Amino acid sequence: MPELPEVETVRRGLNRVSLNQPVRGGEVRLARTIAYPELADAFLEAMSSVQITSWHRRGKYLLATLCQRRRLELEPAGWLGVHLRMTGQLLWVPKNEPMQTHCRVRLFFDGDNELRYVDQRTFGRLWWVPPDRAIDSVMTGLQKLGPEPFSEEFSIDYLASALKGRQRPIKNALLDQRLVAGIGNIYADEALFLSGIRPTVVCDRLTRRKITKLHQAIRDVLTTSIESGGTTFSDFRDVHGTNGNYGGVAWVYDREGEPCRKCGVGILRIKLAGRSAHYCPKCQR
Repeated sequence: MPELPEVETVRRGLNRVSLNQPVRGGEVRLARTIAYPELADAFLEAMSSVQITSWHRRGKYLLATLCQRRRLELEPAGWLGVHLRMTGQLLWVPKNEPMQTHCRVRLFFDGDNELRYVDQRTFGRLWWVPPDRAIDSVMTGLQKLGPEPFSEEFSIDYLASALKGRQRPIKNALLDQRLVAGIGNIYADEALFLSGIRPTVVCDRLTRRKITKLHQAIRDVLTTSIESGGTTFSDFRDVHGTNGNYGGVAWVYDREGEPCRKCGVGILRIKLAGRSAHYCPKCQR
């Protein structure tokens, strides 16, 4: 599943290519991809003639601010929301590009380009949020998100307080989007390696020193991955169809049996609550 760096990479790419261009129709090729409105035709009608003024990210969600020209002025036209889930891709392509097998939604823009939502597993969703509705009243998953990792709210004090008294493994806690938004399996493993913490350590046993290191490691690994264009192990692509490069320098994720890049000991892989966790038995305690 695309995590914060992958979604941020897509957001930045879309802000470079798709802004302030009227949408001239579209096609919904799989109706259940549209989470709101209920009818695909209503979604296409709402998106007709709007312009995207900016793309934002909240956790793993993408949010596009929409406006529509009324006479000589631009008026708010709601929001376009996207969650890529496991295999979703947003691709900015020429209209004459051959259709991808798993293309679910198309939006046609002025000129020769279109935005295609491609999703093999079909778990991803798109929303149109009317301008008179609060975004999180339609996209209710936004209500459950914790602070952004780069925000002031995500402080060392906050993290220490959020972990205090928890009797679950730290790896599982980091995957909880209510604790911190946007982190998934890849970057939880990577941050724990950089902070020298085993994924099985119970949250309540972490010292202030370890929590401080973990806080910094989360920000460091996310920054590095964003700079690398995210991680591609299977499906992730940026808006031009390019793979992310972080996977080639990952410390532990998806490297079971390979030597640790610091100490040379083989990387181990275990299961925690049904999810894989990768770690170095020497560097992480």
